[in-house]
Amino acid sequence: MTALYLERFMNYGLTPDELRSGRPIIGIAQSGSDLSPCNRIHVDLAQRVREGIRDAGGVAMEFPVVPIFENCRRPTAALDRNLAYMALVETLYGYPIDAVVLTTGCDKTTPSQLMAASTVDIPAIVLSGGPMLDGWHEGELVGSGTVIWRSRRKLAAGEITEEEFLDRATDSAPSAGHCNTMGTASTMNAVAEALGMSLPGCSAIPAPYRERGQMAYETGKRIVDMAYEDLRPSKILTREAFLNAIRLVSAVGGSSNAQPHIMAMAQHAGVALSAGDWTEFGYDIPLILNMQPAGKYLGERFHRAGGVPAILHELAIAGKLDTDCLTVTGTSVGENIKGRQTKDREMIRTVAEPMLERAGYLVLRGNLFDFGILKTSVISDDFRRRYLSKPGSENIFEAKAVVFDGSDDYHHRINDPALDIDENTILVIRGAGPIGWPGSAEVVNMQPPDALIRAGIETLPTLGDGRQSGTSDSPSILNVSPESAVGGGLGWLRDGDIIRIDLNAGTCNALVEKAEIERRQQEDGIPAYPESHTPWEELYREKTGQLEQGGVLDFAVKYRGVAAKTPRHNH
Repeated sequence: MTALYLERFMNYGLTPDELRSGRPIIGIAQSGSDLSPCNRIHVDLAQRVREGIRDAGGVAMEFPVVPIFENCRRPTAALDRNLAYMALVETLYGYPIDAVVLTTGCDKTTPSQLMAASTVDIPAIVLSGGPMLDGWHEGELVGSGTVIWRSRRKLAAGEITEEEFLDRATDSAPSAGHCNTMGTASTMNAVAEALGMSLPGCSAIPAPYRERGQMAYETGKRIVDMAYEDLRPSKILTREAFLNAIRLVSAVGGSSNAQPHIMAMAQHAGVALSAGDWTEFGYDIPLILNMQPAGKYLGERFHRAGGVPAILHELAIAGKLDTDCLTVTGTSVGENIKGRQTKDREMIRTVAEPMLERAGYLVLRGNLFDFGILKTSVISDDFRRRYLSKPGSENIFEAKAVVFDGSDDYHHRINDPALDIDENTILVIRGAGPIGWPGSAEVVNMQPPDALIRAGIETLPTLGDGRQSGTSDSPSILNVSPESAVGGGLGWLRDGDIIRIDLNAGTCNALVEKAEIERRQQEDGIPAYPESHTPWEELYREKTGQLEQGGVLDFAVKYRGVAAKTPRHNH
Protein backbone atom coordinates (compact mmCIF):
# COMPACT_ATOMS: atom_id res chain seq x y z
CA MET A 1 0.00 0.00 0.00
CA THR A 2 2.86 2.38 0.74
CA ALA A 3 4.22 1.75 -2.72
CA LEU A 4 0.85 2.42 -4.32
CA TYR A 5 0.41 5.72 -2.50
CA LEU A 6 3.95 6.90 -3.19
CA GLU A 7 3.91 5.84 -6.82
CA ARG A 8 1.18 8.31 -7.82
CA PHE A 9 1.31 11.10 -5.27
CA MET A 10 4.95 11.60 -6.31
CA ASN A 11 4.13 12.11 -9.96
CA TYR A 12 3.62 15.85 -9.64
CA GLY A 13 6.70 16.49 -7.51
CA LEU A 14 6.10 15.43 -3.92
CA THR A 15 8.95 13.47 -2.40
CA PRO A 16 8.95 10.17 -0.49
CA ASP A 17 10.35 11.99 2.53
CA GLU A 18 7.35 14.35 2.67
CA LEU A 19 4.82 11.59 2.25
CA ARG A 20 6.46 9.31 4.84
CA SER A 21 7.33 12.02 7.36
CA GLY A 22 4.20 11.65 9.47
CA ARG A 23 3.28 15.24 8.75
CA PRO A 24 -0.50 15.70 8.48
CA ILE A 25 -2.08 15.65 5.04
CA ILE A 26 -4.31 18.73 4.86
CA GLY A 27 -7.04 18.80 2.25
CA ILE A 28 -8.16 22.04 0.64
CA ALA A 29 -11.78 21.63 -0.52
CA GLN A 30 -11.65 23.92 -3.54
CA SER A 31 -15.04 25.47 -4.32
CA GLY A 32 -13.70 28.12 -6.69
CA SER A 33 -14.21 27.74 -10.43
CA ASP A 34 -15.47 29.62 -13.46
CA LEU A 35 -18.91 28.10 -12.80
CA SER A 36 -18.88 29.50 -9.26
CA PRO A 37 -17.90 33.16 -9.69
CA CYS A 38 -18.82 34.02 -6.09
CA ASN A 39 -16.15 31.55 -4.95
CA ARG A 40 -13.61 32.03 -7.74
CA ILE A 41 -11.31 34.04 -5.46
CA HIS A 42 -10.38 30.72 -3.83
CA VAL A 43 -8.47 29.73 -6.97
CA ASP A 44 -5.97 32.41 -5.91
CA LEU A 45 -6.40 32.13 -2.14
CA ALA A 46 -5.53 28.43 -2.19
CA GLN A 47 -1.87 29.34 -2.70
CA ARG A 48 -1.79 31.33 0.52
CA VAL A 49 -3.55 28.45 2.30
CA ARG A 50 -0.88 26.09 0.98
CA GLU A 51 1.88 28.37 2.21
CA GLY A 52 0.32 28.48 5.66
CA ILE A 53 0.00 24.70 5.73
CA ARG A 54 3.61 24.27 4.61
CA ASP A 55 5.00 26.72 7.14
CA ALA A 56 3.11 24.98 9.94
CA GLY A 57 4.47 21.59 8.94
CA GLY A 58 1.64 20.05 6.93
CA VAL A 59 1.35 18.69 3.40
CA ALA A 60 -1.39 20.34 1.32
CA MET A 61 -3.61 18.47 -1.16
CA GLU A 62 -6.16 20.54 -3.05
CA PHE A 63 -9.22 18.94 -4.64
CA PRO A 64 -12.45 20.21 -6.28
CA VAL A 65 -15.95 20.09 -4.86
CA VAL A 66 -19.30 20.15 -6.68
CA PRO A 67 -19.94 23.72 -7.94
CA ILE A 68 -22.89 25.57 -6.44
CA PHE A 69 -23.95 28.96 -7.80
CA GLU A 70 -27.33 30.37 -6.78
CA ASN A 71 -27.93 32.78 -9.68
CA CYS A 72 -27.50 30.47 -12.64
CA ARG A 73 -27.97 26.83 -11.57
CA ARG A 74 -31.21 25.49 -13.05
CA PRO A 75 -33.80 24.56 -11.80
CA THR A 76 -32.26 25.76 -8.50
CA ALA A 77 -28.93 25.61 -6.71
CA ALA A 78 -30.73 24.20 -3.67
CA LEU A 79 -30.57 20.83 -5.41
CA ASP A 80 -26.81 20.77 -5.11
CA ARG A 81 -26.30 21.49 -1.41
CA ASN A 82 -27.07 17.86 -0.63
CA LEU A 83 -25.18 16.61 -3.70
CA ALA A 84 -22.05 18.55 -2.73
CA TYR A 85 -22.44 17.29 0.83
CA MET A 86 -22.45 13.64 -0.24
CA ALA A 87 -19.52 14.06 -2.62
CA LEU A 88 -17.40 15.79 0.03
CA VAL A 89 -18.19 13.08 2.59
CA GLU A 90 -16.86 10.45 0.20
CA THR A 91 -13.71 12.47 -0.52
CA LEU A 92 -12.87 13.18 3.11
CA TYR A 93 -13.62 9.61 4.17
CA GLY A 94 -12.08 7.72 1.27
CA TYR A 95 -8.81 9.58 0.75
CA PRO A 96 -5.86 9.88 3.15
CA ILE A 97 -6.79 13.33 4.51
CA ASP A 98 -6.10 14.17 8.16
CA ALA A 99 -7.75 17.60 8.26
CA VAL A 100 -9.42 19.97 5.83
CA VAL A 101 -9.79 23.64 4.94
CA LEU A 102 -13.33 24.26 3.72
CA THR A 103 -13.44 27.09 1.16
CA THR A 104 -16.85 28.75 1.16
CA GLY A 105 -18.61 31.74 -0.35
CA CYS A 106 -21.89 31.40 -2.26
CA ASP A 107 -24.92 30.46 -0.19
CA LYS A 108 -24.92 26.69 -0.05
CA THR A 109 -21.18 26.05 -0.19
CA THR A 110 -20.98 26.84 3.54
CA PRO A 111 -23.67 24.48 4.87
CA SER A 112 -22.81 21.67 2.44
CA GLN A 113 -19.18 21.61 3.54
CA LEU A 114 -19.94 21.93 7.24
CA MET A 115 -22.53 19.15 6.97
CA ALA A 116 -19.85 16.92 5.42
CA ALA A 117 -17.26 17.89 8.03
CA SER A 118 -19.68 16.80 10.76
CA THR A 119 -20.44 13.49 9.07
CA VAL A 120 -16.77 12.61 8.69
CA ASP A 121 -15.58 14.46 11.83
CA ILE A 122 -11.96 15.20 11.03
CA PRO A 123 -10.43 18.56 12.03
CA ALA A 124 -11.95 21.22 9.76
CA ILE A 125 -11.87 24.99 9.43
CA VAL A 126 -13.86 27.36 7.21
CA LEU A 127 -12.15 29.94 4.99
CA SER A 128 -14.75 32.17 3.35
CA GLY A 129 -13.89 34.04 0.17
CA GLY A 130 -15.40 37.33 1.28
CA PRO A 131 -17.90 39.76 -0.23
CA MET A 132 -17.39 41.95 -3.26
CA LEU A 133 -16.41 45.58 -2.86
CA ASP A 134 -19.31 47.96 -2.36
CA GLY A 135 -21.34 48.65 -5.49
CA TRP A 136 -22.10 52.23 -6.55
CA HIS A 137 -24.45 53.59 -9.21
CA GLU A 138 -24.54 57.34 -9.81
CA GLY A 139 -23.43 58.07 -6.27
CA GLU A 140 -25.85 55.60 -4.67
CA LEU A 141 -24.89 52.38 -2.87
CA VAL A 142 -26.27 49.43 -4.83
CA GLY A 143 -26.09 46.07 -3.08
CA SER A 144 -25.88 42.85 -5.02
CA GLY A 145 -29.20 41.04 -5.19
CA THR A 146 -31.07 43.71 -3.26
CA VAL A 147 -30.68 46.10 -6.19
CA ILE A 148 -32.43 43.54 -8.42
CA TRP A 149 -35.60 43.42 -6.33
CA ARG A 150 -35.68 47.19 -5.80
CA SER A 151 -34.99 47.90 -9.46
CA ARG A 152 -37.76 45.54 -10.56
CA ARG A 153 -40.17 47.76 -8.65
CA LYS A 154 -38.68 50.92 -10.17
CA LEU A 155 -39.00 49.38 -13.64
CA ALA A 156 -42.62 48.44 -12.98
CA ALA A 157 -43.33 51.96 -11.78
CA GLY A 158 -41.82 53.42 -14.94
CA GLU A 159 -39.05 55.19 -13.02
CA ILE A 160 -36.18 53.51 -14.91
CA THR A 161 -35.65 51.85 -18.30
CA GLU A 162 -34.57 48.27 -18.88
CA GLU A 163 -31.05 49.47 -19.70
CA GLU A 164 -30.94 51.41 -16.45
CA PHE A 165 -32.11 48.26 -14.67
CA LEU A 166 -29.19 46.32 -16.16
CA ASP A 167 -26.73 49.13 -15.39
CA ARG A 168 -27.79 49.21 -11.74
CA ALA A 169 -27.47 45.43 -11.50
CA THR A 170 -24.01 45.25 -13.07
CA ASP A 171 -22.74 48.21 -11.03
CA SER A 172 -23.60 46.26 -7.88
CA ALA A 173 -20.91 43.67 -8.66
CA PRO A 174 -17.61 45.60 -8.96
CA SER A 175 -15.10 42.92 -7.96
CA ALA A 176 -14.42 39.32 -7.09
CA GLY A 177 -16.39 37.95 -4.15
CA HIS A 178 -19.89 36.95 -3.12
CA CYS A 179 -22.87 39.24 -2.41
CA ASN A 180 -21.87 42.47 -0.66
CA THR A 181 -25.26 42.64 1.08
CA MET A 182 -26.32 40.60 4.11
CA GLY A 183 -27.79 38.06 1.73
CA THR A 184 -27.50 34.33 2.22
CA ALA A 185 -23.78 34.22 1.34
CA SER A 186 -22.73 36.83 3.91
CA THR A 187 -25.19 35.35 6.40
CA MET A 188 -23.94 31.78 6.13
CA ASN A 189 -20.28 32.75 6.33
CA ALA A 190 -21.11 34.86 9.39
CA VAL A 191 -22.89 31.80 10.79
CA ALA A 192 -19.77 29.69 10.27
CA GLU A 193 -17.83 32.24 12.30
CA ALA A 194 -20.50 32.44 15.01
CA LEU A 195 -20.46 28.64 15.24
CA GLY A 196 -16.75 28.82 15.97
CA MET A 197 -15.67 27.20 12.69
CA SER A 198 -13.75 30.20 11.24
CA LEU A 199 -10.97 32.33 12.62
CA PRO A 200 -12.30 35.55 14.21
CA GLY A 201 -13.01 38.26 11.65
CA CYS A 202 -12.80 35.91 8.68
CA SER A 203 -16.26 36.21 7.16
CA ALA A 204 -16.58 39.96 6.53
CA ILE A 205 -13.20 40.69 4.88
CA PRO A 206 -13.91 41.76 1.27
CA ALA A 207 -12.46 39.35 -1.26
CA PRO A 208 -9.98 41.83 -2.86
CA TYR A 209 -8.58 43.13 0.47
CA ARG A 210 -5.04 42.18 1.49
CA GLU A 211 -6.46 40.87 4.77
CA ARG A 212 -8.23 38.12 2.82
CA GLY A 213 -4.93 36.63 1.69
CA GLN A 214 -3.54 37.06 5.18
CA MET A 215 -6.55 35.25 6.63
CA ALA A 216 -6.03 32.43 4.12
CA TYR A 217 -2.42 32.05 5.30
CA GLU A 218 -3.40 32.05 8.99
CA THR A 219 -6.17 29.55 8.29
CA GLY A 220 -3.67 27.24 6.59
CA LYS A 221 -1.37 27.46 9.59
CA ARG A 222 -4.13 26.91 12.11
CA ILE A 223 -5.55 23.75 10.50
CA VAL A 224 -2.22 22.00 10.94
CA ASP A 225 -2.26 22.71 14.68
CA MET A 226 -5.88 21.53 14.78
CA ALA A 227 -4.81 18.24 13.19
CA TYR A 228 -2.26 17.68 15.94
CA GLU A 229 -4.77 18.76 18.61
CA ASP A 230 -7.49 16.52 17.11
CA LEU A 231 -9.87 19.49 17.33
CA ARG A 232 -12.84 18.10 15.41
CA PRO A 233 -16.24 19.62 14.52
CA SER A 234 -17.97 17.43 17.10
CA LYS A 235 -16.14 19.35 19.84
CA ILE A 236 -17.25 22.73 18.46
CA LEU A 237 -20.71 22.26 16.96
CA THR A 238 -22.79 22.04 20.12
CA ARG A 239 -26.38 23.09 20.74
CA GLU A 240 -25.09 26.25 22.46
CA ALA A 241 -23.05 27.11 19.36
CA PHE A 242 -26.09 26.73 17.11
CA LEU A 243 -28.19 28.93 19.40
CA ASN A 244 -25.43 31.56 19.15
CA ALA A 245 -25.72 31.30 15.37
CA ILE A 246 -29.49 31.86 15.50
CA ARG A 247 -28.96 34.95 17.66
CA LEU A 248 -26.31 36.25 15.26
CA VAL A 249 -28.63 35.84 12.26
CA SER A 250 -31.29 37.95 13.98
CA ALA A 251 -28.82 40.65 15.05
CA VAL A 252 -27.47 41.16 11.53
CA GLY A 253 -30.80 40.92 9.68
CA GLY A 254 -29.59 37.72 8.07
CA SER A 255 -31.17 35.68 5.31
CA SER A 256 -34.25 33.55 5.86
CA ASN A 257 -32.30 30.79 4.10
CA ALA A 258 -30.27 30.50 7.29
CA GLN A 259 -33.18 28.59 8.84
CA PRO A 260 -33.05 25.43 6.66
CA HIS A 261 -29.25 25.54 6.48
CA ILE A 262 -28.75 25.83 10.23
CA MET A 263 -31.30 23.09 10.80
CA ALA A 264 -29.49 20.89 8.27
CA MET A 265 -26.07 21.47 9.84
CA ALA A 266 -27.46 20.76 13.29
CA GLN A 267 -29.00 17.49 12.13
CA HIS A 268 -25.71 16.28 10.69
CA ALA A 269 -23.91 17.38 13.85
CA GLY A 270 -26.33 15.38 15.96
CA VAL A 271 -27.63 18.52 17.69
CA ALA A 272 -31.29 18.78 18.61
CA LEU A 273 -32.85 22.00 17.29
CA SER A 274 -36.56 22.62 16.89
CA ALA A 275 -38.65 25.15 15.02
CA GLY A 276 -39.50 26.76 18.34
CA ASP A 277 -35.85 27.55 18.99
CA TRP A 278 -36.01 30.24 16.29
CA THR A 279 -38.69 32.08 18.21
CA GLU A 280 -37.47 31.31 21.72
CA PHE A 281 -33.83 32.24 21.19
CA GLY A 282 -33.88 34.49 18.11
CA TYR A 283 -37.09 36.51 17.96
CA ASP A 284 -36.33 38.88 20.85
CA ILE A 285 -32.85 39.70 19.49
CA PRO A 286 -32.70 43.29 18.13
CA LEU A 287 -31.35 44.33 14.75
CA ILE A 288 -28.00 46.03 15.41
CA LEU A 289 -26.33 45.89 11.97
CA ASN A 290 -27.12 48.65 9.48
CA MET A 291 -26.59 46.63 6.31
CA GLN A 292 -28.75 45.97 3.27
CA PRO A 293 -31.35 44.56 2.82
CA ALA A 294 -32.56 45.42 6.36
CA GLY A 295 -30.34 48.50 6.59
CA LYS A 296 -28.38 51.00 4.50
CA TYR A 297 -24.74 50.00 4.04
CA LEU A 298 -22.73 47.17 2.49
CA GLY A 299 -19.91 44.75 3.23
CA GLU A 300 -16.85 46.99 3.18
CA ARG A 301 -18.18 49.15 5.99
CA PHE A 302 -19.24 46.08 7.97
CA HIS A 303 -15.68 44.79 7.82
CA ARG A 304 -14.20 48.14 8.82
CA ALA A 305 -16.70 48.37 11.69
CA GLY A 306 -15.42 45.11 13.14
CA GLY A 307 -17.34 42.37 11.37
CA VAL A 308 -18.82 39.41 13.21
CA PRO A 309 -16.59 39.76 16.32
CA ALA A 310 -18.04 43.24 16.92
CA ILE A 311 -21.60 41.90 16.61
CA LEU A 312 -20.86 39.02 18.99
CA HIS A 313 -19.24 41.49 21.40
CA GLU A 314 -22.46 43.53 21.57
CA LEU A 315 -24.56 40.42 22.14
CA ALA A 316 -22.15 39.19 24.81
CA ILE A 317 -22.11 42.36 26.89
CA ALA A 318 -25.93 42.37 26.74
CA GLY A 319 -25.99 38.82 28.10
CA LYS A 320 -27.40 37.40 24.86
CA LEU A 321 -24.52 35.10 23.86
CA ASP A 322 -23.01 31.90 25.24
CA THR A 323 -19.37 32.92 25.48
CA ASP A 324 -18.05 29.54 26.68
CA CYS A 325 -18.41 27.78 23.32
CA LEU A 326 -15.17 26.31 21.95
CA THR A 327 -13.91 27.53 18.55
CA VAL A 328 -11.28 26.58 15.97
CA THR A 329 -8.80 28.85 17.75
CA GLY A 330 -8.77 26.32 20.59
CA THR A 331 -10.21 28.96 22.90
CA SER A 332 -13.74 30.19 23.61
CA VAL A 333 -15.94 32.67 21.80
CA GLY A 334 -15.54 34.97 24.79
CA GLU A 335 -11.76 34.95 24.47
CA ASN A 336 -11.95 35.60 20.73
CA ILE A 337 -14.12 38.72 21.02
CA LYS A 338 -12.32 40.48 23.86
CA GLY A 339 -11.63 44.09 22.88
CA ARG A 340 -13.58 43.80 19.61
CA GLN A 341 -16.01 46.63 20.32
CA THR A 342 -16.85 48.70 17.24
CA LYS A 343 -16.03 52.38 16.82
CA ASP A 344 -18.65 52.80 14.08
CA ARG A 345 -21.96 53.24 15.87
CA GLU A 346 -23.82 54.10 12.68
CA MET A 347 -22.98 50.67 11.27
CA ILE A 348 -23.17 48.54 14.42
CA ARG A 349 -25.56 49.68 17.13
CA THR A 350 -25.75 48.61 20.74
CA VAL A 351 -28.39 46.16 21.93
CA ALA A 352 -29.76 48.98 24.12
CA GLU A 353 -30.16 51.34 21.13
CA PRO A 354 -30.81 49.08 18.12
CA MET A 355 -32.18 49.78 14.69
CA LEU A 356 -35.19 47.61 15.52
CA GLU A 357 -36.40 45.81 18.63
CA ARG A 358 -37.35 42.13 18.42
CA ALA A 359 -35.98 41.68 14.90
CA GLY A 360 -35.63 37.93 14.73
CA TYR A 361 -37.56 35.21 12.97
CA LEU A 362 -41.14 34.40 13.86
CA VAL A 363 -42.37 30.84 13.37
CA LEU A 364 -46.00 30.55 12.26
CA ARG A 365 -48.37 27.59 12.00
CA GLY A 366 -52.03 26.97 11.28
CA ASN A 367 -54.42 25.01 9.08
CA LEU A 368 -52.35 25.72 5.95
CA PHE A 369 -49.04 24.43 7.27
CA ASP A 370 -47.24 23.13 10.34
CA PHE A 371 -44.28 25.47 9.87
CA GLY A 372 -43.59 28.75 8.16
CA ILE A 373 -41.09 31.47 9.01
CA LEU A 374 -41.25 35.26 8.74
CA LYS A 375 -38.21 37.55 8.70
CA THR A 376 -39.36 40.50 10.79
CA SER A 377 -36.34 42.77 10.27
CA VAL A 378 -37.49 43.64 6.72
CA ILE A 379 -41.03 44.67 7.71
CA SER A 380 -41.03 48.29 6.51
CA ASP A 381 -42.77 51.17 8.24
CA ASP A 382 -45.19 51.36 5.31
CA PHE A 383 -45.98 47.62 5.50
CA ARG A 384 -46.46 47.85 9.25
CA ARG A 385 -48.78 50.85 8.86
CA ARG A 386 -50.94 49.17 6.21
CA TYR A 387 -51.23 45.71 7.73
CA LEU A 388 -50.11 45.57 11.34
CA SER A 389 -51.38 48.78 12.99
CA LYS A 390 -55.17 48.48 13.12
CA PRO A 391 -56.25 49.81 16.55
CA GLY A 392 -57.21 46.92 18.78
CA SER A 393 -55.78 44.37 16.31
CA GLU A 394 -52.12 45.31 16.19
CA ASN A 395 -49.96 42.70 14.41
CA ILE A 396 -53.08 40.97 13.04
CA PHE A 397 -54.48 41.27 9.51
CA GLU A 398 -56.63 39.48 6.96
CA ALA A 399 -56.15 39.36 3.20
CA LYS A 400 -57.68 37.51 0.26
CA ALA A 401 -55.52 34.92 -1.44
CA VAL A 402 -54.44 34.90 -5.07
CA VAL A 403 -52.71 31.58 -5.72
CA PHE A 404 -49.98 30.87 -8.29
CA ASP A 405 -48.74 27.41 -9.29
CA GLY A 406 -45.03 28.11 -9.58
CA SER A 407 -43.09 31.10 -10.81
CA ASP A 408 -44.01 30.73 -14.49
CA ASP A 409 -47.66 31.04 -13.56
CA TYR A 410 -46.86 34.09 -11.43
CA HIS A 411 -44.88 35.85 -14.17
CA HIS A 412 -47.52 35.11 -16.82
CA ARG A 413 -50.53 36.25 -14.78
CA ILE A 414 -49.45 38.79 -12.15
CA ASN A 415 -50.53 41.75 -14.31
CA ASP A 416 -53.85 40.18 -15.34
CA PRO A 417 -56.59 42.66 -14.24
CA ALA A 418 -59.02 39.74 -13.87
CA LEU A 419 -57.17 38.64 -10.73
CA ASP A 420 -58.42 41.82 -9.04
CA ILE A 421 -55.29 42.15 -6.94
CA ASP A 422 -55.48 45.08 -4.58
CA GLU A 423 -53.94 46.31 -1.33
CA ASN A 424 -55.88 43.67 0.61
CA THR A 425 -54.43 40.71 -1.30
CA ILE A 426 -51.88 38.15 -0.18
CA LEU A 427 -49.88 36.58 -3.03
CA VAL A 428 -49.45 32.82 -2.57
CA ILE A 429 -47.09 30.55 -4.52
CA ARG A 430 -47.04 26.76 -4.28
CA GLY A 431 -45.24 23.91 -6.01
CA ALA A 432 -41.94 25.58 -5.06
CA GLY A 433 -40.74 23.30 -2.25
CA PRO A 434 -38.00 20.65 -2.13
CA ILE A 435 -40.11 17.98 -3.83
CA GLY A 436 -42.36 20.13 -6.02
CA TRP A 437 -39.70 22.23 -7.72
CA PRO A 438 -37.44 20.14 -7.03
CA GLY A 439 -34.91 21.62 -4.63
CA SER A 440 -36.99 24.56 -3.31
CA ALA A 441 -36.85 27.75 -5.33
CA GLU A 442 -36.28 31.39 -4.37
CA VAL A 443 -39.63 32.61 -5.69
CA VAL A 444 -41.71 33.69 -2.69
CA ASN A 445 -40.60 37.34 -2.78
CA MET A 446 -43.22 38.24 -5.39
CA GLN A 447 -43.87 41.86 -6.24
CA PRO A 448 -47.33 43.40 -6.78
CA PRO A 449 -48.78 44.02 -10.26
CA ASP A 450 -47.21 46.93 -12.10
CA ALA A 451 -50.36 49.00 -11.79
CA LEU A 452 -50.34 48.69 -8.02
CA ILE A 453 -46.67 49.67 -7.86
CA ARG A 454 -47.39 52.73 -9.99
CA ALA A 455 -50.08 53.61 -7.45
CA GLY A 456 -47.46 53.60 -4.70
CA ILE A 457 -48.02 50.12 -3.20
CA GLU A 458 -44.60 48.47 -3.57
CA THR A 459 -45.13 45.40 -1.37
CA LEU A 460 -47.91 42.95 -0.65
CA PRO A 461 -47.94 40.13 1.88
CA THR A 462 -46.58 36.95 0.29
CA LEU A 463 -46.70 33.30 1.30
CA GLY A 464 -45.20 30.17 -0.22
CA ASP A 465 -43.65 26.74 0.17
CA GLY A 466 -40.42 27.85 -1.48
CA ARG A 467 -37.67 30.16 -0.30
CA GLN A 468 -36.77 33.74 -1.11
CA SER A 469 -33.48 35.40 -1.85
CA GLY A 470 -31.55 36.44 1.22
CA THR A 471 -30.96 39.77 -0.50
CA SER A 472 -34.70 40.50 -0.68
CA ASP A 473 -36.36 43.17 1.45
CA SER A 474 -39.79 41.55 1.16
CA PRO A 475 -41.59 40.43 4.37
CA SER A 476 -42.76 36.96 3.39
CA ILE A 477 -44.00 33.80 5.08
CA LEU A 478 -41.87 31.13 3.50
CA ASN A 479 -40.19 27.72 3.81
CA VAL A 480 -43.72 26.45 4.44
CA SER A 481 -43.79 22.80 5.54
CA PRO A 482 -45.27 20.48 4.54
CA GLU A 483 -45.21 21.76 0.97
CA SER A 484 -48.14 21.44 -1.39
CA ALA A 485 -46.47 18.66 -3.40
CA VAL A 486 -46.59 16.29 -0.42
CA GLY A 487 -50.11 17.18 0.67
CA GLY A 488 -49.61 20.48 2.48
CA GLY A 489 -52.49 22.90 2.96
CA LEU A 490 -51.51 25.23 0.13
CA GLY A 491 -52.78 22.48 -2.17
CA TRP A 492 -56.40 23.05 -1.16
CA LEU A 493 -56.21 26.85 -0.93
CA ARG A 494 -58.27 28.68 -3.53
CA ASP A 495 -58.32 32.21 -4.97
CA GLY A 496 -60.49 34.46 -2.85
CA ASP A 497 -60.00 32.54 0.41
CA ILE A 498 -59.37 34.89 3.32
CA ILE A 499 -56.14 34.27 5.22
CA ARG A 500 -55.81 35.56 8.77
CA ILE A 501 -52.29 36.17 10.08
CA ASP A 502 -51.77 36.78 13.78
CA LEU A 503 -48.17 37.60 14.63
CA ASN A 504 -49.01 37.81 18.32
CA ALA A 505 -50.21 34.21 18.44
CA GLY A 506 -47.86 32.95 15.72
CA THR A 507 -50.69 31.67 13.54
CA CYS A 508 -51.66 31.73 9.86
CA ASN A 509 -55.05 30.26 8.95
CA ALA A 510 -57.31 30.21 5.92
CA LEU A 511 -60.82 31.09 7.09
CA VAL A 512 -62.36 28.04 5.48
CA GLU A 513 -64.75 25.65 7.22
CA LYS A 514 -63.36 22.23 8.13
CA ALA A 515 -65.97 20.44 6.05
CA GLU A 516 -65.06 22.53 3.00
CA ILE A 517 -61.37 21.79 3.53
CA GLU A 518 -62.13 18.07 3.65
CA ARG A 519 -64.19 18.35 0.47
CA ARG A 520 -61.40 20.15 -1.36
CA GLN A 521 -58.86 17.58 -0.23
CA GLN A 522 -60.88 14.94 -2.09
CA GLU A 523 -60.79 16.97 -5.32
CA ASP A 524 -57.99 16.94 -7.80
CA GLY A 525 -55.23 18.97 -6.23
CA ILE A 526 -52.69 21.36 -7.67
CA PRO A 527 -51.18 20.53 -11.06
CA ALA A 528 -48.74 17.62 -10.90
CA TYR A 529 -45.21 18.79 -10.32
CA PRO A 530 -42.75 18.43 -13.21
CA GLU A 531 -41.20 15.02 -13.73
CA SER A 532 -37.57 14.52 -12.78
CA HIS A 533 -35.16 15.24 -15.60
CA THR A 534 -31.94 13.79 -14.16
CA PRO A 535 -31.00 10.84 -11.94
CA TRP A 536 -30.06 13.22 -9.14
CA GLU A 537 -33.43 15.01 -9.27
CA GLU A 538 -35.19 11.65 -8.88
CA LEU A 539 -32.96 10.56 -5.99
CA TYR A 540 -33.26 13.97 -4.35
CA ARG A 541 -37.05 13.81 -4.45
CA GLU A 542 -37.06 10.29 -3.07
CA LYS A 543 -34.78 10.99 -0.10
CA THR A 544 -35.13 14.67 0.85
CA GLY A 545 -37.25 15.97 3.72
CA GLN A 546 -39.02 19.29 4.29
CA LEU A 547 -37.52 22.73 4.91
CA GLU A 548 -38.69 22.79 8.53
CA GLN A 549 -36.07 20.15 9.31
CA GLY A 550 -33.50 21.55 6.89
CA GLY A 551 -34.33 19.74 3.66
CA VAL A 552 -31.68 17.09 4.36
CA LEU A 553 -31.28 13.63 2.90
CA ASP A 554 -33.22 11.88 5.65
CA PHE A 555 -31.21 8.67 5.49
CA ALA A 556 -27.88 10.50 5.83
CA VAL A 557 -28.23 12.07 9.28
CA LYS A 558 -27.50 8.78 11.05
CA TYR A 559 -23.95 8.82 9.67
CA ARG A 560 -21.67 10.75 12.02
CA GLY A 561 -18.02 10.47 12.89
CA VAL A 562 -17.41 8.01 10.09
CA ALA A 563 -13.66 8.74 10.00
CA ALA A 564 -13.29 7.08 13.41
CA LYS A 565 -13.03 3.82 11.48
CA THR A 566 -10.55 3.91 8.62
CA PRO A 567 -12.00 2.39 5.45
CA ARG A 568 -10.60 -0.85 4.07
CA HIS A 569 -7.64 -0.63 1.75
CA ASN A 570 -8.34 -0.72 -1.94
CA HIS A 571 -5.78 -3.38 -2.94
